[in-house]
Amino acid sequence: MTIKYDEQSGLIPAIIQDSKTKNVLMLGYMNEEAYKKTITEKKVTFYSRSRQRLWTKGEESGHFLELVGIKNDCDQDALLIQAIPHGPTCHTGTDTCWAESNSNNYSFLTQLETVIEQRKNSGDKGSYVASLFDKGMNKIAQKVGEEAVELVIEAKDNDEDLFLNESADLIFHFLILLRAKGYSLDDVVSILESRHK
Repeated sequence: MTIKYDEQSGLIPAIIQDSKTKNVLMLGYMNEEAYKKTITEKKVTFYSRSRQRLWTKGEESGHFLELVGIKNDCDQDALLIQAIPHGPTCHTGTDTCWAESNSNNYSFLTQLETVIEQRKNSGDKGSYVASLFDKGMNKIAQKVGEEAVELVIEAKDNDEDLFLNESADLIFHFLILLRAKGYSLDDVVSILESRHK
């Protein structure tokens, strides 16, 4: 891989990304020696501009960044390093240097899981979700079964709108069932990922 280090400083920016969640964790700088040490030891190593020396992330805290892969950008002057973080990445104790949680994000489905949890705990008698949780596991499981059957029926017809709406209903009630069992979409995705290997 061709790497264009800065001519004056001898450094290249290295963006660290969690290999699983794809969240950006931090930005550091590498010189050629730090790059080679990262490749050899499989722990992300930087060149610390303030300390003027090599610095392996986690050498003091134990929160290492385990190397998964390195990509170079189109101009070969910036690295994207995918890693597995072993603990918080930021020296302040947060998951990322932007004080964000390093969790999976399934876009709107993650937001929907949050809404379901809020409605579950709201005690709002007017909430459909809260009423399902009040009725218990049997009712929630029954609703998932009903929605699955309705989806199968619509799959055999040619009404795309009804098919997609029944698909949405099934996913919605499945998320409620997951929450009722104490699980989340993350748990299901982890199993799918383990099967993929």
